[in-house]
Amino acid sequence: MIIKSIELDNFRIYKGNNIIDLSVTDDENIIIVSGKNGFGKTTFLMSLVWCLYGRQMSDVDDIYKNEIQNNGNYRQYIKSSLNKQAEFEGKTKFSVSVTFSGITTIPDVTCNELKITRTYFTEGNKDENLDILIDGYESELVKNIGAEHFIRDFIMPMEIAKFFFFDAEKIVSLAEIHTAEQRQKLSNAFSEVLGIKQYQSLKEDLEQYLEKLKSETANAKEKAELKRLKTDVEIADDRIKEIQDETKNLEEEASGMKYEINKLQEKLIKQGSVITVEQLNELKARKEDLEKQVGILNSELKKHYEIIPFAIAGNLLTEVLEQIIIERDLISQKFNEDKVEKITDNIINDLIKIPHPDDLVINYKVQEYYIDNLKQLIQKHIGGESEKQPKSEASIEIIHSFSESEKSELNQFINNIKLSFKETFNRINSDYIRSKNELNDINKQIKLAEEKSENPLVKADRERKHQLENEYDAILRNIGVLEQEIETNNDVKIKSKKEIKRISDKLKVSKGKQQISQEVEKSIKYLKKFIGDFKIEKKHSLSKRIKDGLDILLHKRSFISDVQVEILGDDIEINLIDGRGKEINKDSLSKGEQQMYATALLKGLVDESNIDFPVFIDSPMQKFDIDHSNSIVKHFYPHVSNQVIIFPLLKKEMTEDEFNILLPSISKTYLIKNTDNERSTFEQVENKEELFDVFEKDYQDAI
Repeated sequence: MIIKSIELDNFRIYKGNNIIDLSVTDDENIIIVSGKNGFGKTTFLMSLVWCLYGRQMSDVDDIYKNEIQNNGNYRQYIKSSLNKQAEFEGKTKFSVSVTFSGITTIPDVTCNELKITRTYFTEGNKDENLDILIDGYESELVKNIGAEHFIRDFIMPMEIAKFFFFDAEKIVSLAEIHTAEQRQKLSNAFSEVLGIKQYQSLKEDLEQYLEKLKSETANAKEKAELKRLKTDVEIADDRIKEIQDETKNLEEEASGMKYEINKLQEKLIKQGSVITVEQLNELKARKEDLEKQVGILNSELKKHYEIIPFAIAGNLLTEVLEQIIIERDLISQKFNEDKVEKITDNIINDLIKIPHPDDLVINYKVQEYYIDNLKQLIQKHIGGESEKQPKSEASIEIIHSFSESEKSELNQFINNIKLSFKETFNRINSDYIRSKNELNDINKQIKLAEEKSENPLVKADRERKHQLENEYDAILRNIGVLEQEIETNNDVKIKSKKEIKRISDKLKVSKGKQQISQEVEKSIKYLKKFIGDFKIEKKHSLSKRIKDGLDILLHKRSFISDVQVEILGDDIEINLIDGRGKEINKDSLSKGEQQMYATALLKGLVDESNIDFPVFIDSPMQKFDIDHSNSIVKHFYPHVSNQVIIFPLLKKEMTEDEFNILLPSISKTYLIKNTDNERSTFEQVENKEELFDVFEKDYQDAI
């Protein structure tokens, strides 16, 4: 998949219609787009993300999320993207179009060209419009699944977009994972990009189909119960979607209020003259860090609060585990007995089939005698363990029906309560109280600075700010209630699905559909094994790719002796190991080393993904010395994708020597020209070798 061209129409600093040709060849797969700071390099990358994901661009990367928050909310942020001169001239819309070629990801559809256009209207009833044309025509497939879903399903899943559109200076965030939420989010992205998720989804679909086949043989009571449980799941699903939409709207409203509160706060501080705006910004930055920390600690406390009832009921929980262990032993015993019986029958059948000499007469009684004794001997020597069971099968009631993995999870959960729960809870609670106290102190300092002036206008601003803060707090409380409702509905889904599985496991498929059922069960069994093997394969291959990348990029090759990728359930963890076999704390790496690790990780993920999509790189070679930079331009940029678009600040983020190393792989070079403060355009340097000469001639003061 190649991006053939991008068209920006009155988008931010790009006034009027601006088209840039990004076509490449197999040998020349790199495009260089450069310009001075403020001329529109980062805007160009942002325009592509906006075109593909619209208001959900904040979910692509925290960079966009923070920008939107700093401007109030999405509506305020994107509405301000209309070019100022165009707005002055009465224009009320702007758009970005991306044209793709070589697309092979759309099933049963062949196309030479696909064009995505997102338009925003600053006036009127309609805010935003998204059009997708395949070879110049609208598509029924796009209409059926929706344009937004079409992009995520067939062009680029939003969860992994950050691996293809990235700021080379800020990718160090991949090396800075400190919370469970960050780890889970990144693990989901890894699972998507490595292709694990699609096989897990297929297995889940087959399991649901098998449950459906079994439910057809349920009696009236079981059918009514299954119908009720499925309805509960559907209602919970629908409610979760409603709440998520409602929460998103409230968050956008709250973000706009927060923006206005901050502006009023700055105004009050200036009028009070107790602290400077710089000091206020320092306090606000610390306040923001503390609010995030308090939020994370609060979430962790909530999770621990949920565990407290289990800790109180410790003995009862242990009894449940003991019952589950007995159940698992019984299930294993039954499985072994069935297995022994099957082996016995096979041996006897094979013995009976063996031809015997004519002079050896074996009548029915003799045959039965030896068959009975053979069964007893096999049972004694192979299946004898069943005799040691303390309780008979009849005296044991299967209550919980846990799988082996579920039993292990419960055992681990109980061990956690016994060994580390109290200590962890006390530590989190202490950190929460300490952070909350510091946050209160900062709020007092800011409030004191605001209250030092009694001018009537200042008083009005303070009252307005106080009113907004009350409304803002009310919205946050409402969001908290809605988030709790999401958790409640998720619990309903989990419990209902577990109960559906319990009932379905007891049911047998009808005779007429047993062949289908057997094929489905065989496919599920195969998929389980395949997913396990696939995870192991990806684990080893990704480890090797990252290690190979680090060996090429790092000076200290012996510094990292191994890279270990751990895939445990839904979690994917990447650990760096030193020469002594100990895990390296990624926070202890220098910024340059973190960027090298993140770069090697990105290349490894892109190579493993087999996703054919262009890679866009902003701010290249930041934090790198000469040797590191040479390694990057030789081994990373030319090979990371079939199409690579780089946005360097010439001489600072890319030297002429580095450019010359890349030159054989460069297809086109562009300079962004700024004709006035409100208009930039793309100018292709026809002879790509002359990029630095043209740059020197046009921008003598570029540094």
